[in-house]
Amino acid sequence: MTENAAENATPKTASHDNEPSPKLRAFMNSGWADSERHDLSLSDVGVWAAKRRDALSQAFPGERLVIPAGTYKVRSNDTDYVFRPHTDYVWLTGNQTSDAVLVLEPNGTTGHDSVLYFRPRADRAQGEEFWRDRMYGELWAGRRPSLTETAKEFGIETRHVDQLADALKGDVPTRVRRAEDESIAALLSGARTDQLKDGEFAATLSELRLVKDAYELDQLRDAVAITHRGFSDVLAEMDKVRQYGERWIEGTFWRRARAEGNDVGYTSIAAAGPHATTLHWIENDGPVNDGTLMLLDMGVENRQLYTADITRTLPVNGEFTPRQRDLYQLVLDAQNAGIAALTPGAAFRAGHEAAMEVVVRGLDAMELLPVSLEEALDPESRLYQRYTLHGVSHMLGLDVHDCASARNEKYRQGTVQPGYVLTVEPGLYFQADDLTVPEDLRGIGIRIEDDVLITDGTPENLSEAMPRTVEGIQNWMAS
Repeated sequence: MTENAAENATPKTASHDNEPSPKLRAFMNSGWADSERHDLSLSDVGVWAAKRRDALSQAFPGERLVIPAGTYKVRSNDTDYVFRPHTDYVWLTGNQTSDAVLVLEPNGTTGHDSVLYFRPRADRAQGEEFWRDRMYGELWAGRRPSLTETAKEFGIETRHVDQLADALKGDVPTRVRRAEDESIAALLSGARTDQLKDGEFAATLSELRLVKDAYELDQLRDAVAITHRGFSDVLAEMDKVRQYGERWIEGTFWRRARAEGNDVGYTSIAAAGPHATTLHWIENDGPVNDGTLMLLDMGVENRQLYTADITRTLPVNGEFTPRQRDLYQLVLDAQNAGIAALTPGAAFRAGHEAAMEVVVRGLDAMELLPVSLEEALDPESRLYQRYTLHGVSHMLGLDVHDCASARNEKYRQGTVQPGYVLTVEPGLYFQADDLTVPEDLRGIGIRIEDDVLITDGTPENLSEAMPRTVEGIQNWMAS
């Protein structure tokens, strides 16, 4: 099968598209300049991706490994969401093209040969895909790379995706990642269907990604730096924020994410006033009023698809009230304790436990616990969770909740190691209708979140440059 295998395929058109005349068809296949890129060389991510494939190969000797990128998903009728490839595929290739599948084929020794199957740019000298196909056509959806271009950029053998079914035939033991996607299952029609779902494969991939390599740390630092600028953009437009409310916050931050990165890493949480007590408030349609706090949980996904995840709680008028200040300082003290606890070899939950110890003792000192300190701290009670609700940490990387398929003994019940990047994000949330707290606290939500790298010594806060002390926040807003 050639690079132009789809030249005779029926293009994906819409019901209201006009049928072209024979003369137009002939005219469209002539008069085009050569558009092949001849300036490409092996990218940095291609070098790192090859090392990652080697590590995966060692984990599954003699087995065929199949990792799809995914395809487009319908948003409404005939319009799709913007494509974002599957994380494991990106980690192993660096490539971001849709309808691609990475195959690691056992080579008869102890390793694998890597082949990237995907749908390349259609030839303009033949066929109609390039000018009629709404999903893949270059004149409709943009330029797709050629097989040769992709091979040069990512240092991997490439073949047309139409060859995939034949490549997957035979009795070779096969593991497939993300086969629950129906469109991917169709691509894998030649594989043994009894092996299309493999939890061990997904777990191993997540566990290999727990320790970030040098390339990944550079990307995370980049995402954090852009995120910092996005927060500053919001603060520079507080007059518009007051006028248009949470929508302006979301839109302003997204503008920075698109200008310097790929997108936001997750739907931004722009929660003002009582909305801050909803942990994942994403409606972002409420007012922003002076005298209240706004909880902004936002992160930029950079152009290599690594995301930051940072939260700041800010006084709308630039200054905390005494009551807000006391609560904010308690959460900050809890966060500092949580970060300090995350040294190499410490339990993953050490940060959470350290932060909660500070929160509970602080609530007791402020006479906000409904029970005694001892009862609140009792593992059989933990009634304080009414006001905290969530854990303090999760892994971070290509996904905002990274390495989610890792086994508990390697992740939540495991220990942290140098190279792990995780969030530390304690919070306090007093619901607007909670009669167990004083009336002046109802409707207040505070969370502080930073992205932390575990090192051989003291943890490194990758987002330390973003102000988080009371004075730092107030000065940041004033500037």
